[in-house]
Amino acid sequence: MIAPQQLTGLILAGGEGRRMGGRDKGLAPFEDLPLFAHALKRLEGRVSETLVSANRNQDAYALLGPRVIEDARPGFFGPLMGIYSGLLAAKTPWLIVVPCDTPLLPMTLVERLVGGLDGGQAAIAFDGERDHPTVALIATALADDLGAFLASGERKLGRWFERFEARRVDFSDVKEAFVNLNSEEALKRLELGRADARRERP
Repeated sequence: MIAPQQLTGLILAGGEGRRMGGRDKGLAPFEDLPLFAHALKRLEGRVSETLVSANRNQDAYALLGPRVIEDARPGFFGPLMGIYSGLLAAKTPWLIVVPCDTPLLPMTLVERLVGGLDGGQAAIAFDGERDHPTVALIATALADDLGAFLASGERKLGRWFERFEARRVDFSDVKEAFVNLNSEEALKRLELGRADARRERP
């Protein structure tokens, strides 16, 4: 079993936020916290260190304690570059990756990914219908391979994971946890829906 001391957490918050009008999505408020802080709560106590991949507003992310890293190569290259930068920055053999815009991930996320690795070099979340490659456990020894993959012009995360036959970890029992919030409207809708549900509880 992989111990917390062997794990680094990485929160991906380096996107341009186009569908949020250019707003830094990870800092958008959700249930009284910045959106990325919900990912941070899933990692706390389960990893030796948490990194945030962010290309702007680094000071705001650092306020909650994580080490903030920028993309190893300048520009917005998508999640692959954020993961590559995290693999380079991690000081442990393993990296747990989560996106900043999926606040309902289960608190047992880390344990379930570790448990599903099954001797492989990488594991990704599967909700019963589709893969979620930005929710993953990756051996940091794969950094050089990912760097070469990026240098070849590739940008598709799923294709890179296919090279290592990444294990698919079943999260179909919590499929709704993988909703990601790509717009302010989606953010507000989810927050209101959850508030209504809490009020309706006896």
